[in-house]
Amino acid sequence: MPHSRSRSHTCSLALSRRALLPFVAAVALLGTASASLADAAEACGSVITAPLARPVAADAPCPSADPVVCRIRVLPMDEKVEAQRTRMRYHGLLEDMHRTEAAMRAAGATDEEIAREMVDMRNQAKEITRAGMTPEEVRVLEERNIAKHGNPLGPTADQLYVKYGSWQAVTDASMRTSYAVDRELSLEYRPCPV
Repeated sequence: MPHSRSRSHTCSLALSRRALLPFVAAVALLGTASASLADAAEACGSVITAPLARPVAADAPCPSADPVVCRIRVLPMDEKVEAQRTRMRYHGLLEDMHRTEAAMRAAGATDEEIAREMVDMRNQAKEITRAGMTPEEVRVLEERNIAKHGNPLGPTADQLYVKYGSWQAVTDASMRTSYAVDRELSLEYRPCPV
């Protein structure tokens, strides 16, 4: 009898291990998947969301009303890659703006002072990123901004105040990025915690 008990105990231990092993493996995989999802959720700044789309024919209809998006769609792959890099540098400059805003708030600056500084920084960021673009790309951006705002760099702080009605809203607007342009370059901008 002791022999059969020990044999049945060994069999049940072996069965338990066989059942436990897949369970432990599944938990480990879930833990890895959760960590990967958490890492992706915690990513901030300029985040690549997908491979860049292949260029479309220049005469293909553009689904966007934004001429910049239409221009990006037809760029050769090497230029599209460079446009993505330029956009990522621009997102880095937006991060500088978030840090500057936080520092100014901590120092007691007014909403108007912060808003004016953020609009100036955004315009400087545009100039910096445009320095790496082709004259044609810059021309498209400037034409769009002149048509919309009467200024090649975009709206002034005062124009934004008239539009939004508060300096805080001006600050918020100055740190937004074009979702359509980002999406066309397979990017998403996620502000980092300051």
